[in-house]
Amino acid sequence: MNPSTAFAGVLVDELVRGGVTDAVLAPGSRSAPVALALAAAERAGLLRLHVRIDERTAGFLALGLARASGRPVPVLTTSGTAAAHLHAAVLEADAAGVPLLALTADRPPELRGTGANQTIDQPGLYGGAVRWAADVGVPEAGREAAQNRYWRSLVARALIVAGGGQPADPGPVHLNLALREPLLPDEEAVALEGPWAGRPGGAPWTDAGPAAAPATGSPAGTGGRTLVVVGDGPAAIAREAASVADRSGWPVIAEPSSGAWGTAGSLRAGALLLGSPDWLAAHRPDRVVVVGRPTLSRPVTALVTDPSVRVETVVGAPRWADAARTSGRVVGLADLAPAAGRDTEWSAAWRRATARVG
Repeated sequence: MNPSTAFAGVLVDELVRGGVTDAVLAPGSRSAPVALALAAAERAGLLRLHVRIDERTAGFLALGLARASGRPVPVLTTSGTAAAHLHAAVLEADAAGVPLLALTADRPPELRGTGANQTIDQPGLYGGAVRWAADVGVPEAGREAAQNRYWRSLVARALIVAGGGQPADPGPVHLNLALREPLLPDEEAVALEGPWAGRPGGAPWTDAGPAAAPATGSPAGTGGRTLVVVGDGPAAIAREAASVADRSGWPVIAEPSSGAWGTAGSLRAGALLLGSPDWLAAHRPDRVVVVGRPTLSRPVTALVTDPSVRVETVVGAPRWADAARTSGRVVGLADLAPAAGRDTEWSAAWRRATARVG
């Protein structure tokens, strides 16, 4: 399976997982991998694909579908001036708060700026009219697991931002898709298993919906044993998150620049404990809540990339820190409510251990 085909399969699968029911296509050669994946999804009954030859017409059809349904609707074009024809629909979506997702195929970096026919500078094409934009890296062979996390988290984020999940401000989002030949699939079908797998049960990679039910046997409302990691970010958000954690009995590992350093419940030697395999084997959290941008600790990075740990991220802007591309849910600070049952033994064990280490 060539990289462009794999990318297209993962992208469309994550769109469907994120609630997309309609997509609009203005066909072209550079967008062929994604167009074929969308057609396959329609044949499987996963979405309805609307094909329009004219890109401007396609953009306004997607705008109307998104306005009527209230759900993000992707519109796909090929590279070059085809992408420019979506600009009017993007401007309308911005003004009206409509969740439009502009997907523009593009040439890979080595073919940009060559003066070839029908090519333009596509990254940032729609300027400030979009809520968020990303120039997606070129799919490459040999990096399946890392690229799967990246692609899925990128698509999930685009849908959340377009739909106004975090924060509540729906509008257009632009994903520029650089695709390298071969653009047509080989004989092998796309198998979204193993390194290409998504979340279990058809769930989106990152969700902005209600919290999952608590793990069996855990205190009500905790969702299992919870550890809070507070990295670099606004001090007010860090302090409020640390306060919620303290009231809930959740240990806090805070960086010195976070604003939560030294607050109640903050464990100054907590990152050192994460570096101890014996301690972590006995006290591995079920859930890690990340506030801000962790920057300093390799043990923290290792923890949030552990597939056995659920990662949730507190956001205060359309963008949120997710360097490892593992966050399964994003919440606003107001959604980080104190747990109904304080897990005193869990937090006490961390305090005793950090007292010995520190």
